[in-house]
This record gives sequence, C-alpha cells and structure tokens, in this order.
Amino acid sequence: MDKGNLRGGEEGGGGDRVAELRAKAETEPIASFLGVRLVELSEGYAKVAMKLRPEHVNFLGGVFGGIIVSVADEAFAYATNSVITPNVASQFNIHFVSAPNVSDELIGECRVVKSGKRVCISEMRVTNQDGKLIAHATGTTIPIIRS
Repeated sequence: MDKGNLRGGEEGGGGDRVAELRAKAETEPIASFLGVRLVELSEGYAKVAMKLRPEHVNFLGGVFGGIIVSVADEAFAYATNSVITPNVASQFNIHFVSAPNVSDELIGECRVVKSGKRVCISEMRVTNQDGKLIAHATGTTIPIIRS
C-alpha cells in the first residue's frame, strides 16, 4: 500500500482508526447477524471468518453467493476504513473460483493496494479453513469528506 498517500476522512493515525474499528466490531449488527467475526486488523489489512450454516444453502444445494460476497465485503470494509474513515464502496467485483462446503469456515482477507485522497483500491480473497480459494475480489472505495 502506498502509505505516502494516506489522507482524508477522520483526523488521527491509523492506530486510532484500527482501535476504533476493533471496538465497533464487537457490536456491528450485520456481522452479528451473519456470524462474521474480526480475526485480525492492522492498517490496510483485515481478516474475518464465518462458519457456514445450513441456512446459507440456496435452492440448488450450494452455498449462496451472497454469503461469500458478504465475507469479502466485511474484510473490505474493515481494511479500507483502517486507512481512511469513513470510506464507502463505489465498486466491487468478485470471481467465484470454487464452491465451499456447507461445513466450511470461510476466511476473508483484504489488503489495500492503493489509498489516496479520492480513491482506495483493494484486493480480497475468500478461502476455506484449508486454504482452498473460494473467491477473488477487487473493490474501490471513496472517502466521505466531512466539512
């Protein structure tokens, strides 16, 4: 990540943002609803995990793609907001590589590739507990500048 271009959003260092995000992770409604937990967070990087359940299966008998997207998106949100807060998605692209089993735990990781004044570009991977690649995603966020 190009740390020379970290600006915008809230004042304060990355450590302050990381600590604030860790605290928010404890009570985030959507994470609680989905069963996603924050595993690791540092400036420009996040790792989340979610144990799949039978409720995540679609009418074809496979894990619903939206669940996989949600795991990637949670990691994306934490990683990008660790460099600029608030930071919201403007683009998200995902490639489903292989199907998880309903008994899997999904691991979502996001690394911020470039963070600038107007745009933040990230790359996400979703794997299962054995490291099998389930999905690869990229995303763009924009900082919300408060006046």
